[in-house]
Amino acid sequence: MVIRNVRTLIRMNTIYYEAHNNLYLNLTNRCSADCVFCIRNFADGVYGYDLRLSKEPTTEEILEALEGLDLSNYREVVFTGLGEPTLRFDVVLAVTRWLKSRGIRVRLDTNGHAALINPELDVVSELKNAGMDFISVSLNAESEEKYNKLCRPVHKNAYREILDFVKKAGEAGIPTRVTVVKIPEIDVEKCRQVSEELGSEFHIRTLSEAASKEIRGNN
Repeated sequence: MVIRNVRTLIRMNTIYYEAHNNLYLNLTNRCSADCVFCIRNFADGVYGYDLRLSKEPTTEEILEALEGLDLSNYREVVFTGLGEPTLRFDVVLAVTRWLKSRGIRVRLDTNGHAALINPELDVVSELKNAGMDFISVSLNAESEEKYNKLCRPVHKNAYREILDFVKKAGEAGIPTRVTVVKIPEIDVEKCRQVSEELGSEFHIRTLSEAASKEIRGNN
C-alpha cells in the first residue's frame, strides 16, 4: 500500500517516537509474554505517545516514514514499542539492513523469545548478518520459576531460551545486555550474577509510573 500522507498515519498509528535522543520503532502490539508490570497493561503508550496500533505497519510504510526524517539527529534507532519486535522478525531484518546501509546505529529491545517465535531460523546469525549493533534483552527474573510467575510467557522453556539467546548473541560478537525491572519480587543482585555468567552487560530499569500506581493500588 502506498502512503499518501505519512504524517497522518503516524498520528493515528504511531510508527516511531522520540526519547533520550533515540528514535524508537513501534512494529506491533502483540507479545509472547504478559508481564505483570508491563506498561501495556496500564497505559496506551509512553512519553505522551499513543502506541496502540489499529494495524501493523508494513516494511514499506516504515521505510517511507523514516525517509522523511534526518536520522543523523539520533544516537540510534531502536526496535521496541508496545509489543515484541521479533514477532515481526522479517521486518526487523529488512529495516535493519536499510538503516545500516545509511550508516545508522541500530538496537533491538526484545524479550529474548526470538528463537521460539521463529524456530525455523538461526535468529542470532540473521541479526548478525543484517548488521544489528546492540541487543537489549528483558531478563526480569533470577530463575525460571520466578520468570514464569512474573512474565507469563506463551512458550514453554522461555527462560532457558532467553539465557541461550543472550549467550549466543555474545558469542556471535553482538554486544548484548540483560535488563531487569526494579520491583520487590525480583532479586536484582541474583539477576546481576546471571548476567555476569552470560558475559553480558547489566541494566536496571525503573518501573513505569502508570504501572507503579496500579501495582501499589492492588497491594
